[in-house]
Amino acid sequence: MTRLHIRDLVIAHGKKTILSEITLKSFAPGSVVGVLGPNGVGKSSFLRTLAGLAKYDGSITYDGAENRKLSHNERARKVAYLPQTLPQPTNLVAYEAIISACRAVRPDLMRSDVEQLTERVFERLNISHIALQPLSRMSGGQRQMVGLAQIIVREPDIMLLDEPTSALDLRWQLGVLDVVKNLVKDKQGLALIALHDINLAMRHCDHLILFGEGGVLSHGSPETAMTPEMLMRAYQVEGRIETCSQGSPFIIVDGLGQSASDPHSIPQGA
Repeated sequence: MTRLHIRDLVIAHGKKTILSEITLKSFAPGSVVGVLGPNGVGKSSFLRTLAGLAKYDGSITYDGAENRKLSHNERARKVAYLPQTLPQPTNLVAYEAIISACRAVRPDLMRSDVEQLTERVFERLNISHIALQPLSRMSGGQRQMVGLAQIIVREPDIMLLDEPTSALDLRWQLGVLDVVKNLVKDKQGLALIALHDINLAMRHCDHLILFGEGGVLSHGSPETAMTPEMLMRAYQVEGRIETCSQGSPFIIVDGLGQSASDPHSIPQGA
């Protein structure tokens, strides 16, 4: 079972503080954690920091081991990070790209084991039909699936996924989140996923972290972390939390909040 604990975390870019005083207790092993919030509040910085790619103050521990004290190889075996950027459209075929990603962090495995893991990932993600296709001839959505496969094949304890469904249509979005949820449950690991689709997150995530300017506005189960008040604070929209016929909560947005009606108050860019 995997434990992640965050205490008094501060993330800064130069002299600008992005996030501060973030303390999150261990999430239950086997959980999918949705990382939500508007553009520019630090969701990507948060995931990059957890992946060991940015400096920070405070403490991030994986199973009791401080993140900054882990060697590159130790961290790579435990934590896998998928950035927003898609894999480059090279002449490598998907099969080669995924095998290479596995061998880079799992030198302990025999080639036959790596090949078995790779074939299993293709089947799980339902992308066997693009196994021998060069990335340069793929759509953005297909390359995004290859990027996710490069993470899953490593069998990490913790997956940090930054907008892993942004280039996918609804069917593939649902499929990806189902695969991630099943993998995390089977391994009793963790997945932290940055998403913009709040309803997708509320349906598929066990826990939500909602970021606003400077830090965490709320966290907990979808029912407790996302409220009309939190929607207004985070996104400056008026909305309601309803329950569908199957008992799942979902958001209905009624309109912009009063503070967001001024076009000068809407953030420009990401």
